[in-house]
Amino acid sequence: MKKRIMVVEDESIVRLDVSLMLEDAGYSVVAQAGDGESAVEQAFAHKPDLIIMDIKMPKLNGLKASQIISNKMNTPILLLTAYSQKEFINKAKESNIYGYLVKPITEASLIPAVEIALQQAERSNEFREKINSMELKIKSRKIIERAKGLLMDKQNLSEDTAFQKMRKISMDKQVPLEKIAKRIILKYEAQ
Repeated sequence: MKKRIMVVEDESIVRLDVSLMLEDAGYSVVAQAGDGESAVEQAFAHKPDLIIMDIKMPKLNGLKASQIISNKMNTPILLLTAYSQKEFINKAKESNIYGYLVKPITEASLIPAVEIALQQAERSNEFREKINSMELKIKSRKIIERAKGLLMDKQNLSEDTAFQKMRKISMDKQVPLEKIAKRIILKYEAQ
């Protein structure tokens, strides 16, 4: 499936040129914008896989637009600029920026930057999913441990017996162990 890219550039000729380079390389340009405000609207409407954004634009600059987009979406952003000044680079580090290209843009510089940004974004998403999964497991484990502690305390059971009791109920009723643990917590903490 073609990766979906949005191009944000206030100079229409540059915007068209970048879009054509991307399409020639097999990408789908799903949206274009000429200013930061429009970029934010288009990003939320089209949810592209990557945004290529100029820094200096009317209405809302590319850095501010990138921050607004990054606060709501995990879309990777490649910055385009005629400036390579440190202040822009330092500000760019604050958002979901995956690369920085200095104009004039050539296909030889654009396409590798796009491919690397997309690959890095994919890795970031995989790590984010792993972290979320681990956080859910830890949360579930805490609930189970709390319920086990309540059973040990209220029914004077050993740790192993309390856990085996919860596990048996879970298996007999074919209900996840966490759900059984929540019921135990509700029962004993309501007393």
